[in-house]
Amino acid sequence: MVNAAQGDPTGLHRVLDERPVLPQAAERLDARRDLWPDEVRVRVEKLNLDAASFRQLERKHSGDGDAIRSEVLAIVASRGKMQNPETGSGGMLVGTVEEVGPESNLGLKVGDRIATLVSLSLTPLVIEDGLARWDGRSEQVPADGYAVLFGRSIAAVIPDDLPADLSLAVMDVCGAPALTRRIVEQYDAPVVAVIGGAGKSGSLSLAAAKAAGARTTIGVVPHEAEAATLKGADIADQVVIADARDPLALRDAVTSAGGPADVTVVCVDVPGCEGGAVLSTADRGTVIFFSMATSFAAAALGAEGLAADVTMLVGNGYVPGHAAYAMELLRSTDGVRKLFTDRLAHEAAR
Repeated sequence: MVNAAQGDPTGLHRVLDERPVLPQAAERLDARRDLWPDEVRVRVEKLNLDAASFRQLERKHSGDGDAIRSEVLAIVASRGKMQNPETGSGGMLVGTVEEVGPESNLGLKVGDRIATLVSLSLTPLVIEDGLARWDGRSEQVPADGYAVLFGRSIAAVIPDDLPADLSLAVMDVCGAPALTRRIVEQYDAPVVAVIGGAGKSGSLSLAAAKAAGARTTIGVVPHEAEAATLKGADIADQVVIADARDPLALRDAVTSAGGPADVTVVCVDVPGCEGGAVLSTADRGTVIFFSMATSFAAAALGAEGLAADVTMLVGNGYVPGHAAYAMELLRSTDGVRKLFTDRLAHEAAR
């Protein structure tokens, strides 16, 4: 039982479902502004919807920004959090700490400008401005409202030397490069393929793989425009074009560039990439799935059906020190920083 007075560091005391589930699995959360002793309340400045969630909303509403905005507002109002019912994912936010519970151990103080490093899918959230400044056409969402962090939540103070939008974009995917580094370091000069190499998590993962000792890095992209972008960033040894949903095309593209890969990192936000990732990976290799569109059943049963002796990992977004490491890669890798800044400029111009 959860002590109603003390709460629970996992946030169980804010779950409104009849059955006991963690906040991420809950249908509804209690988003009241009053804090339990170990909680922190944040004045929201901007939400960053995760790519899989935003793309699903974009497809559902045929790019109609007003309809997308209305659905996001409806989700938050009904669930007490931003969790896309189709993808199950949320995103993260930037804001300023406005109250800290007396028993909080997050190391935050009132006035800190922070990015949350836990998903909006488990974060109590209230929107107070109707998202009036958002046109519904980008992942970054100007907003006014508040959010609540639990005793076991994670947040990072935004560095002074980087724009807030840039920090938010990096922190949204900072688990990917940290786990990529950890796995690559377990191999002796491996070949690493990153599917979706020109994206946010993909570009950081390529940089992390090279820094961790990869012999060859292969960036896989879906079309010529992204290939040109990735080649211009100079963060992949080889750049190949393939539809990640076509298993044989993906396998052949990776093989032609020096594969099969010892480590394959999946960073695309579309379903159906599991089989190709497995086929692109050498025996005793590792596949890391960072996409929220990944199907566990498709990955597990597909690998079994192919008699593929590979380890498959689901990136959970958290590795100790992940935010600081991602920022270090951004600062030290010009190509990664250019990809991020160009992407933000493109979204702002839409």
